[in-house]
Amino acid sequence: MKPVRVVLADDHTVLRAGLRLLLDGQEDMTVVAEAADGPETVRKARQVRPDVVVLDLTMPRTDPVATIRQLSRLGVRTVVLTMHDDRAYVEAALAAGARAYVVKKAADVELLAAIRAVNRGSRFLAGSGRAMDRRRRAAARVRGLSAREEQVLRLIGYGFTNREIAARLRLSTKTVETFRARVCEKLSLRSRADLVRYALRMGLVGGEGGQDSGDPVA
Repeated sequence: MKPVRVVLADDHTVLRAGLRLLLDGQEDMTVVAEAADGPETVRKARQVRPDVVVLDLTMPRTDPVATIRQLSRLGVRTVVLTMHDDRAYVEAALAAGARAYVVKKAADVELLAAIRAVNRGSRFLAGSGRAMDRRRRAAARVRGLSAREEQVLRLIGYGFTNREIAARLRLSTKTVETFRARVCEKLSLRSRADLVRYALRMGLVGGEGGQDSGDPVA
């Protein structure tokens, strides 16, 4: 079976990197292009003819309704991946032709399921919201992560390297590697891809591109 060919459209570079790591880690998916705004998304879709576009609604220079409609005319199925869980956004996206709607804080299992569903010709809606996010963050705490360990995990989820995390947190790379090893041990995870998937599933990766993730923790 040929893998589902996916274009990632989001203006946050580090989030795209994390999502690419997640999707390329699946045997039945491959990321064939990335885009940072609506016009580029449509242009890339014309060039590479993907099966699915994973689309953020609030990119610069982007009319999301027009973009979804143009993708539909190209025969490309759209999975909306957004920070907005308001009914108005959902209805507008589906009316424009989107086949799935996933809130970023509900991503990982839901996003993978959405891509597979729309590739089969089905629709997919993933429930989320602030209450679910709070439960996920609480679950992360229950698993025994310290504030600093959760912070390192969040930055890994956004796609930062150990060296980049060290620079943001004003730590040595060796210290970051130690925190990462502790997180892996506590969560019974092994690889960077495992850490990215966990960060997405627990709602640690949101829609602001990690901008609030570099604040020092005492």
